[in-house]
Amino acid sequence: MFEEELEFANEVADAAGEIALSLFGTDLQVKLKPDRSPVTEADTSIEAMVRERVRERYPSDAVLGEEGGLEGGGSRRWIVDPIDATKNFADGIQIWGTLIALAVDEHPVLGVVNAPALGERYEAVRGGGARLNGRPIRVSRADRLNRAFVIHGSVELLLEGPYAPSLQEVFREARRNRGFGDFWGHMLVARGSADAMFERELATWDFAAVQVIVEEAGGRVTTFEGGPLEHGSSVVSTNRVLHDEIVARLKAR
Repeated sequence: MFEEELEFANEVADAAGEIALSLFGTDLQVKLKPDRSPVTEADTSIEAMVRERVRERYPSDAVLGEEGGLEGGGSRRWIVDPIDATKNFADGIQIWGTLIALAVDEHPVLGVVNAPALGERYEAVRGGGARLNGRPIRVSRADRLNRAFVIHGSVELLLEGPYAPSLQEVFREARRNRGFGDFWGHMLVARGSADAMFERELATWDFAAVQVIVEEAGGRVTTFEGGPLEHGSSVVSTNRVLHDEIVARLKAR
């Protein structure tokens, strides 16, 4: 199921990669949106391309994008983050990617994460497992926090806010911790290189594709409270084995 849509998403990811790589490392003009987040020509050009291709191939489907919001209606919705980690992209750091998801009745069923500067493409369809560059990937089997490698996005997550004390305890107890933000931290969990990834707040276009890939790799993705993801909610991805323990520690804050 969704084989045709996965092929389409990969074709779109190819085109997005060409646009992004042609601009990466150049003297980009970076603008700030009202929320103070950056946007570049790559963001706007890629999203415009995705919207055009969806209109051509699936004219009845809606598109939700970071730059242009929601366009269209119906039960099927393509969700795109044209450049996730725009700050990295603008700073010449290779950890950035295009995130493409398909949701049916608000439930993400397909995800593609393309990170061309890293040479990595992750993909998954519900019920079909997850792959990195065509090869199956699987989450780790770490069953204790003191054996786990845990990752966070912004360091502010550990320094301020209601979860900071509990997260500091989790990170101190873990075998290893690092800051690898944006999509890549979740992909490290999906491929078994890390065991848990924490982010305080993500938009739908940040987590839709990521969620499908992590879960199809055998992991689990929820809010810090253990609930379903929502636009603007916290996000924790784990190898599933550690999930209940981690959520319980955060609830006990």
